[in-house]
Amino acid sequence: MCGLYGEIRFDGRPVDAGPLTPVGAAMTARGPDGGGLFVRDGAALGHRRLKIIDLSDASSQPMVDSKLGLSIAFNGAIYNYKELRAELEGKGYDFFSHGDTEVILKSYHAWGERCVERFHGMFAFAILERESGRMVLARDRLGIKPLYLNERPGGLRFASSLPALLQGGGVDTDIDPIALNYYMSFHAVVPAPHTILNGVRKLPPASLLIVEPNGTMTEKRYWSVDYGARPEEERLTETDWEDRVLEALRVAVKRRLVADVPVGVLLSGGLDSSLIVGLLAEQGAHGLNTFSIGFETVGNERGDEFQYSDLIASHFGTTHHKLSIDSQRMLPELANCIAAMNEPMVSHDNIGFYLLSQEVAKHVTVVQSGQGADEVFGGYHWYPPMLESRDPAADYARVFMDRDHEEYRQAVDPRFHGGDHARAFIEGHFDRPGAARPVDKALRIDTEIMLVDDPVKRVDSMTMAASLEARVPFLDHELVELAARMPAEMKLAQGGKGVLKEVGRRVIPSEVIDRPKGYFPVPALKYLRGETLDMVRDAVTGQAARERGLFQPAYIDMLLQNPESHITPLRGSKLWQVGLLELWLQNHGI
Repeated sequence: MCGLYGEIRFDGRPVDAGPLTPVGAAMTARGPDGGGLFVRDGAALGHRRLKIIDLSDASSQPMVDSKLGLSIAFNGAIYNYKELRAELEGKGYDFFSHGDTEVILKSYHAWGERCVERFHGMFAFAILERESGRMVLARDRLGIKPLYLNERPGGLRFASSLPALLQGGGVDTDIDPIALNYYMSFHAVVPAPHTILNGVRKLPPASLLIVEPNGTMTEKRYWSVDYGARPEEERLTETDWEDRVLEALRVAVKRRLVADVPVGVLLSGGLDSSLIVGLLAEQGAHGLNTFSIGFETVGNERGDEFQYSDLIASHFGTTHHKLSIDSQRMLPELANCIAAMNEPMVSHDNIGFYLLSQEVAKHVTVVQSGQGADEVFGGYHWYPPMLESRDPAADYARVFMDRDHEEYRQAVDPRFHGGDHARAFIEGHFDRPGAARPVDKALRIDTEIMLVDDPVKRVDSMTMAASLEARVPFLDHELVELAARMPAEMKLAQGGKGVLKEVGRRVIPSEVIDRPKGYFPVPALKYLRGETLDMVRDAVTGQAARERGLFQPAYIDMLLQNPESHITPLRGSKLWQVGLLELWLQNHGI
């Protein structure tokens, strides 16, 4: 896990390394163990390194292979790099390091752009061809690793972090009106290629961007998921599917142990993270470090699930670490948490992941985490009604979107009124082939879009701020493909994630399975009171917000009059959503 950055010029001028230096410096937390910048005429690659695989300097980056005429900057982990290396050695390739970075480089030389189809892992990388001057950018199938783009006069600049790109200067920081509509309507999810800023785009997941030195850019998608069983799977029984899921999960968890440093687990006490712990124990993991966080209770809303994480830790004999946070500790850290966000992310548990990551990084450098199980295995409450939906896009929008277009127009300044872009995006995604049933359309958009730009982005941003690598076995692409082929009824059974619950009964205590679904609760950000409310009020009514003029004053006044009565269908504070955007912009000097 690291941070990459770079630039390619289209105007025949050499790259000026000066503006790139602060871009790399801004990502020191992503890679505290070293850094480098490689410049060749009209192209540059930069890197910050967090040592996890091959701790020697031989795997330092940017990595240059003079023999092959290729250079690379890479962020992520390729879990099957040893198998690919053996295959490449059979083809006659020699290696000077023992890590996964060089394997990507040689794989590209051997198989070209299609090398990405062979990778099991999470990745974003940039490869520079010496002879052609071509730059190839790539992002993993499920967008676990970010890659932001800044087209500028005469060139393209890129980085693992949006705030890092800002440090290089020359970025158009006006608000993207389409992204603002997404942010306010689509639960703060802003699908690629948009970001909240006009001057920054992001490479979509499962995509390659081939950039020629003359400025020609070609984007290619190399992977997608089709929903529905294959002909040979149509007669499988429920037990058959459970067996296949369990085996795929075992493989996914084992793959994510590939490291030259210890691996821990973020343990919420729910089914997903508990299952990871159980499968690691099944595979012989000893002295496993597990980590949980809890917040103070507000009203009747409990702020922790320690009773369940304690049960799993005791059952499997892990070395368990619990972090209890009250609002007095949370509030001073909110500014640091917001600074760590690649984009404005409204979910309450950002601060939870931020604080937990700071603690976890004192003990381990890599953790496995349970993100993705709800989207892949049907854990959310809006899926069952989709089984019989006659208007899938409308039914999905009703339960997922934070506000309808009428309220959106009441909220934002008239210059941002425009069209209902979020609703149009949902309808367009639902109309795509590859998911015939309404419920599968919902599962697909959540897996391909919502998951990428909410939970996954959140975990990457917050863990990387602590120099911690998070790996997500439920997003193993083979497991995702398997789940997509499974009958939706099996996933939605037992109140959601039915097949996963049955698999879990073979591995973990039933007490963490047969209980109400939990979340990562941070009540103080759902019910804004006291100092937290004061902070948000200052952000949305202060001079910077007034000068920016994103929101209509009457709407802000309405939210401030009774914040706790303005809650989204997904149980979020509408005032926090507005305030978080203002706080993020102000934090980054916009």
